[in-house]
Amino acid sequence: MNAVPILYFSDILCVWAHISQLRIDALRRTFGHQVHLDRRFCDVFGDTAGKIASVWGAKGGYGGFNAHLRHIAGQFPEITLNPDVWLTVRPASSLSTHVFLKAVQLTEATGAGGDDDLDRATRALRKAFFEQARDISRQDVCRDVAESLGLDVGRIEARIQDGAAFAAMAADLRQAGALGVQGSPSFMLNEGRQKLYGNLGFRVIEANIREMLRAPSPEEASWC
Repeated sequence: MNAVPILYFSDILCVWAHISQLRIDALRRTFGHQVHLDRRFCDVFGDTAGKIASVWGAKGGYGGFNAHLRHIAGQFPEITLNPDVWLTVRPASSLSTHVFLKAVQLTEATGAGGDDDLDRATRALRKAFFEQARDISRQDVCRDVAESLGLDVGRIEARIQDGAAFAAMAADLRQAGALGVQGSPSFMLNEGRQKLYGNLGFRVIEANIREMLRAPSPEEASWC
């Protein structure tokens, strides 16, 4: 049986995507090679100053947002949240980090890197922000994190400089729009027919994947 393909859209600065990594790990433990997760990036914190002003301006601004995140993190003891997130360090945009990660993904696709480079880099950059309060919108911070993982930074930066990573990021945004991605994180199954968005429990995601693995006949599927 072919693996169930899952398009996974997230924003690197989204705390729910940080938490969702726990669910991705659970999916891999449960299903192994029966699922194939294809990472994509969407725009939630592309303009952080504008987002905070419009959503949190009347609720304490960055301070209010920080308190909100600390409240959320308190419900998930498995994750670590630096108390200074969005206070002492305020990344201007997630898009610069996404472009770096698309360059990692392109390098991985050529076979020049390991087959889990994108996964490792995404995890490490999220930890750098949420746990260490580092400004991962800065390219020097992205480079430092990549080097700590042993990634070929020269090859990665070449895909940024030649524009390929920007083109790949544009494709992600276009695909997110076409599929109606509402935010981060979003799991897209069955060619976009099944959309699982936001803070969903693992059992909900698991049930959808098990139904896909059951491989209903076309007659059954037509009644869904």
